[in-house]
Amino acid sequence: MRALLLALALVAATPALAQEPAVGRDGVNLTFTALGHRFVLPTPDWLTPTERLQPDILPLVESTTYADAAQAFVEFFPKGQSVKDWRTTYAARLTLNPGRSLDDYRRATMYGYSQICREDAIGFFNFGEETAEQFPALGMVCGAYKETGALKGLGEVMVAVFRKTDEGVAMVYQEWKGPAFDPSEPKTWPVDAEAFQARAKELQEVVRLEAVGG
Repeated sequence: MRALLLALALVAATPALAQEPAVGRDGVNLTFTALGHRFVLPTPDWLTPTERLQPDILPLVESTTYADAAQAFVEFFPKGQSVKDWRTTYAARLTLNPGRSLDDYRRATMYGYSQICREDAIGFFNFGEETAEQFPALGMVCGAYKETGALKGLGEVMVAVFRKTDEGVAMVYQEWKGPAFDPSEPKTWPVDAEAFQARAKELQEVVRLEAVGG
């Protein structure tokens, strides 16, 4: 899925000078700065309350950052997991793409997930109504990936929020992966339904994106 999201991000991207991405703190929250933008993000929810308050959480998680002239991302995993073998991942992605709407970005994201999940096992839903003031978090349940490749026999649950500035569009998301499950039975999901809803609420309330200059 990461390669797919990376490809989607490159579509119609506007060239710019790449800058070194940086992770920092903003009170109890995290920041991610890259490409003249600054995210404010909640800390990873798998950390303990005490760990979430540490001045530097990077030693407590596995993480990777990337930036080029058009896109940047940061991705976090629990200790011992990685991009090749994860059960929980939490990430923020930014693409410099003036004029692209959040609805278009959401549709592209939904299409991307639909390509790797079985048609009879996938569903999307919004956490609340879309209004002029709020673009709701997107939920996705994929009870089973398509029966090909290394993901065979697995499924996932995802929540994403979308933000934009005049110059960029962004997606902040968390995924939980485990054995294939029944999408209609939350007790079989790879994440507790209440924890899933709580994380969606936290992302919706905390995530901010602002342009801060080069």
